Amino acid sequence: MLLKHKTYFNWSTGKDSALALYYLLNDNNYSVNQLVTTINSHYNRVTMHGLRQELLVAQTQALNIKASFIQLPEQPSMELYNQIMQDSVTSLKNQGFTHSAFGDIFLEDLKAYRTNQLVTLDVKAIFPLWKKDTKQLLTQFLKLGFKTIVVCANSKYFDQDFVGTIIDENFIDNLPEGVDPCGENGEFHTFCFDGPIFKNPIPFTIGEKVYREYKAPKTDDNDVCKSDAETYGVWYCDLIP
Repeated sequence: MLLKHKTYFNWSTGKDSALALYYLLNDNNYSVNQLVTTINSHYNRVTMHGLRQELLVAQTQALNIKASFIQLPEQPSMELYNQIMQDSVTSLKNQGFTHSAFGDIFLEDLKAYRTNQLVTLDVKAIFPLWKKDTKQLLTQFLKLGFKTIVVCANSKYFDQDFVGTIIDENFIDNLPEGVDPCGENGEFHTFCFDGPIFKNPIPFTIGEKVYREYKAPKTDDNDVCKSDAETYGVWYCDLIP
């Protein structure tokens, strides 16, 4: 009998997470027993994506996988962030988890950061989408029947009309030059609301679109829309349960 690796998935709510989870759920080497998502405790929203926690809960219920949420302050220092994450991973390790999965595709520094942080706790990082062609990934995502909507986007590339867009087959052809089809460089983030891994679609309505500016981070992280400037702007589309 094959012994599956007990795995928790770092769930971002978006399309890359959904496709990576789809891969893992069809891989007999892994048993995904928990989803883990970081939450901005000040707003009760998914970190950076700005998605309401109520929709995250509805999403994980539709996936029928146990979920846990890591509460983060609005703008934690890297030291505090690392400590909170280390405490969370230690707790998961004590529950028997041996593997941690991510939806990253090609950012080498981010992969190294995640791997190095986890190896100190004897947890193995796995990346089901690693080095796959992002255009092909998005095409496969749509062909499998997944549905996703843009919930935030870097204002360096997009205006408010872009957020709230449901991604379809014409999406790639209409992207600005230099923008990755999966937004892997932080150009945009999405909320996946239907697909083959969900037992039901997640209902929502489109709410207000807002613009916010942030100080550019000194350290790369998965939840940051990057910019070369000292500040960067983000358009958000609020989704209402």
